[in-house]
Amino acid sequence: MPELPEVETVRRGLAPALVGATIAGIELRRHDLRVPFPQRFAARLQGRRVLDLRRRAKYLIADLDDGQSLIMHLGMSGSFRIDEESPGAFPRKNDKLAAHDHVVFHLDHGRRIVYNDPRRFGCMLLVATNEIGEDQRFRGLGVEPLSGALDAACLASAFRGRAAPVKALLLDQRLIAGLGNIYVCEALHRAHISPLRAAGSLVTATGRPTAALARLPQVIKDVLNDALKAGGSSLRDHRQTDGSLGYFQHSFRVYDREGAACPTPGCKGTIARVVQSGRSTFYCPRCQK
Repeated sequence: MPELPEVETVRRGLAPALVGATIAGIELRRHDLRVPFPQRFAARLQGRRVLDLRRRAKYLIADLDDGQSLIMHLGMSGSFRIDEESPGAFPRKNDKLAAHDHVVFHLDHGRRIVYNDPRRFGCMLLVATNEIGEDQRFRGLGVEPLSGALDAACLASAFRGRAAPVKALLLDQRLIAGLGNIYVCEALHRAHISPLRAAGSLVTATGRPTAALARLPQVIKDVLNDALKAGGSSLRDHRQTDGSLGYFQHSFRVYDREGAACPTPGCKGTIARVVQSGRSTFYCPRCQK
């Protein structure tokens, strides 16, 4: 599933074409994705101007000029691309439809945004903008990892007295919204923290972060920002809005590198793989303590 850098990369790619544009028309090439489209979905979007495009956790949120917001999730394999309309091509009745192009947004400036999703695990919903915070998908989400709210004090408060492995808590969306398996593995390696370590052991008896925990928030931000610069990670389905692949996967230190030499300077360890809560965890048993 796309993680925060992939979703943010898509947001940044879509924003120049989408923000300020009016939706001239919508093609729905099926009646549902993971869930059915809202009633009168295409009619409710037609003629609406997009005021803003933002991200919360792994969701894209397009705020519209009628007080509604279009909520979009990429699921496992969803992607958006931006195409130029051919003169006189709207509506495109005779085009041979790509098998997995399920939704097409025709914009007033002559571009179209196409949503493609082979597995159809994505979704599109309409929610009143002023009610998003109370929506079941957003209520209870944790801090954004690239925001100032993620700091050592935040993690110390969440970790104190907890016996659960640190990796499990970092993946808990109620603590940090948007972090996923790849980037948690990478961040813990850079911070030299074992993913198996009890989270509470990173907090002192007085509730203060240890030195290892104190460096973790900035490491998380560094990993995410490095991934954003690379356009995210394309392991299977992720594409940027111009169709190109992300390339952060070529910079992985530990993820999917079982048996490789640890890249930490001076470390002679070997990357290991274990399974935690049904997910593969990659780490160096030698330099991650």
